[in-house]
Amino acid sequence: MKQKHILKKFSFISLFSLFFILVTCFPSFCFGPSSNEIYQGIDVSSWQGSINFSYVKSSGIEVVYIKSSEGRSYIDPYFERNYTNAKANGLKVGFYHYVTARSIEQAKEQANFFASVISGKQADCRLAMDFESFGNLSISQINEISKTFLETLENVTNSKCVIYSNAYSARTIFSNELTNYPLWVANYGVSSPGSNGKWNTWVGWQYTNTGLVNGISGYVDRNKFTNGILLSSTSTLPSPETPSTPSTYNTTVYTVKKGDTLSQIALNYGTTVSSIVSLNPSITNPNLIYPGQKLTIKINSSSSTNNSTVYIVKKGDTLSGIAFNYGTTVNSLVKINNIKNPNLIYPGQRIIISTTDNSSGAGQNSCGKVLYKIKYGDTLSEIALLNNTTVSELVKINNIKNPNLIYAGQYLRISNCR
Repeated sequence: MKQKHILKKFSFISLFSLFFILVTCFPSFCFGPSSNEIYQGIDVSSWQGSINFSYVKSSGIEVVYIKSSEGRSYIDPYFERNYTNAKANGLKVGFYHYVTARSIEQAKEQANFFASVISGKQADCRLAMDFESFGNLSISQINEISKTFLETLENVTNSKCVIYSNAYSARTIFSNELTNYPLWVANYGVSSPGSNGKWNTWVGWQYTNTGLVNGISGYVDRNKFTNGILLSSTSTLPSPETPSTPSTYNTTVYTVKKGDTLSQIALNYGTTVSSIVSLNPSITNPNLIYPGQKLTIKINSSSSTNNSTVYIVKKGDTLSGIAFNYGTTVNSLVKINNIKNPNLIYPGQRIIISTTDNSSGAGQNSCGKVLYKIKYGDTLSEIALLNNTTVSELVKINNIKNPNLIYAGQYLRISNCR
């Protein structure tokens, strides 16, 4: 009897131990690659310097993620070169942006900037959000910024996204709501990435930051990717400000002023950083422009038509202010642009303004006007020259009492009637 009791007790303990092991270990068994089809990959930036992608390809690398940008204005100086050479050697290419946003508005701005930098490029892989430096942000703020960045990016590029994260942030920071986006996880020194309790699978695993690959001098991040990181087909990425109707273009010459960045110039002219770089071969590093430099800029000559004009929202703008400047109403702008919340507009957003809408009784003409934000060092004569108008016309339209007294941040109405 005693022996039977001991056996029963032992069996109970064994079953309990087995149950405990299954419960505690089962999640790690569930977390694995999204498919059995694995691609060898790397991710690169200016840290790797000049890369011989022919050697990289012959080393068995199939996928390369290229850093394009960071924050609101930084473009990786090797971005264009890395993209061109990786594509020329038949590698599958993806792009990533290092997010530094600290607010919802900044998240939208950075998503639009990222889209602007990669516009016109051919992507084989999902666009990656690299958000890993959080400062003093709360977990709630981190997730709101992440969600806004990803939603904005998908909206303006019409392309799918992926979240890059280290294992700790995936487990403790990012919310279940973000699991709608696949995970590219960084987890070093393990045979397989550990479970985070949220994502069931990974589409990318960065397993070391000290990898060695022929064609690259020094260390490089090594990755394993599944076909879940790939887009269904190679996609040419549009500009976040591409008009929905066919456009014809003219060019103008802009003189760089102190404090200017290519991204801000592109935003002001309704174009993209890539477009400006392509038109100005002298630009070898998009982060290095200097006061007095002359830039050729492509402008959309059909962004205003007989019936409408397009305004690019700038920081500090409000719908009511835009409506007032164009002699229309907030309700008209909301209706034409299908704006759900009139209090939420963001820099870079395109607002269509009807130039035949006279609902405000402001007596707006059929040509419409565009706004120019004065920068430090501007003069009325330069602004008139850049916009194909005259100083006297600017003085008249804007009721300027002293043409020699204008200030940075001031908005000028510029007639597009020619």
